[in-house]
This record gives sequence, C-alpha cells and structure tokens, in this order.
Amino acid sequence: MDAAEVEFLAEKELVTIIPNFSLDKIYLIGGDLGPFNPGLPVDVPLWLAVNLKQRQKCRLVPPAWMDVEKLENIRDHERKEETFTPMPSPYYMELTKLLLNHASDNIPKADEIRTLVKDVWDTRIAKLRVSADRFVRDQEAHAELDNLTLMEINTSGAFLTQALNHMYKLRTNLQPSPSSQSQDF
Repeated sequence: MDAAEVEFLAEKELVTIIPNFSLDKIYLIGGDLGPFNPGLPVDVPLWLAVNLKQRQKCRLVPPAWMDVEKLENIRDHERKEETFTPMPSPYYMELTKLLLNHASDNIPKADEIRTLVKDVWDTRIAKLRVSADRFVRDQEAHAELDNLTLMEINTSGAFLTQALNHMYKLRTNLQPSPSSQSQDF
C-alpha cells in the first residue's frame, strides 16, 4: 500500500461542514448524506467536503483535535512517553494535509497547526526508527505496533520488511544445514 492509497482511505473520514446551499438528503452506496441547509452543520466524508469547498459551496469546520492547545498537549505527551500514544484520529496526518491544503482559510492558526502536526509526526517516526533499530539489533522475532497509524506503518514498512528479509537470509546462512557433515579423516 502506498501513501496515495492511505490518503484515499482517509478521505472516507467524516468531517463537519456548514453548507451555503439547500439540498435534500442524497443516497449513496456508502450511506445517506444530508439534508443540506444553509448555515446548519452536517457531517460528510472528507472527499465530499473538499469537493464542496473547492466549488465554494461550504465552509469546513476543523475537527476538535485540530486546535493549537490540544496539539501541543499531544506533542508533549508523545515526547514524554517511550511507547506510541493513541492519536486523535487514525488519519491525523492525512486529514491535516488535506484540510490545510484545501481549507486553510477555515482553520484558525493553520500554520501553527501544520507545524505541531509535523512535530508529532517527526517524534513518532523517530520513535519508530529507534524501535526498528532495537528490534533488528536484538534480533527479536516479533514486535508490537500499538497505536501506530497506517501512514506511519506504510512509511517504514518497506524498510523494515527488507531489513527482516536480510536478517533471515543471514541467520539461515550462518546455521549449518542438516546435510553438511563434518569430515573426519
């Protein structure tokens, strides 16, 4: 799975918009949306929210966690803990990217939020690298990836898979095969 596929999955997350148009409920395969009334908040998938925003048909309401104070707390908590802490959304990075790219005018302190989310991301990726290094160095057989998001796993997955394959090859080459016998003369 690549980053574009993870972003596609993130676009199914519900966000709140305030439409500036009227429309009855619409019936989609993924579920019913609406009704849409000017000035009344409604939850829609991110893909629809971005589309409506681009056509200037709505205003996006940032998720509750997309607040400077809350993100500072998340960042500080992540830095203090040795293990990965739960994130406010399994797609926090993708949501932030899409919302800030398409609706930064609807998000107060957008630049600070971008920086804070990047700080959280960098902290978590650094932890992941340290964990992977320890995992490889200690020749562990399994690892727990609790509280990692799909994008974080995706970012390091290829490297970690390749490293484990190399470790496996090294281990199997170092062990004597059952067919090789010592030659005593």
